[in-house]
Amino acid sequence: MKKLIFGIIITFLISACSSKKDNYLIKFHEGEYDEIGVPSGYLNSKGDTIIPIGKYYYCYTDTIRDFGMVIEKETGKILGIDQNATELFEVYQFDNGPDYVRNGLFRIIENGQFGFANQNGKIIIPPKYKCARPFENGIAIVADSCEIKPIENREIWTGDKWFEIDTLGNKIIK
Repeated sequence: MKKLIFGIIITFLISACSSKKDNYLIKFHEGEYDEIGVPSGYLNSKGDTIIPIGKYYYCYTDTIRDFGMVIEKETGKILGIDQNATELFEVYQFDNGPDYVRNGLFRIIENGQFGFANQNGKIIIPPKYKCARPFENGIAIVADSCEIKPIENREIWTGDKWFEIDTLGNKIIK
């Protein structure tokens, strides 16, 4: 009886571990080169089309395990999506692409407010700041109110009540 239970447990563990390993999407594209604007989509590990070519303007992420980044056709927004193409959040656009990951986090936007998500697509700091600079040495400078002015293909952020937060969103008191 103990051998039977042990065998069932081992079989369950092996199948649980291998199913997670095979649960991913791989990017495919039309044409010879993969660059912004080239139609692309995603296949699962069995070769089935999960996200068809043309659903998005462009797919940034090569392999989606937890989440990926794509450009929405209609708006040009960069979206974080899961393997079912469910929109998780909008990614802040910086330097002509998705925001850089710094200290394990990148900026996201919701209703004009900034927050931060991690490399697995989990929202760590919900969007609640009017402006937010990227993390550096475990600290981000944020503001509850500021003005964003577009100037020559850039944005200038001005405000007088900036403060620092840590990577969990806690305000740093000095």
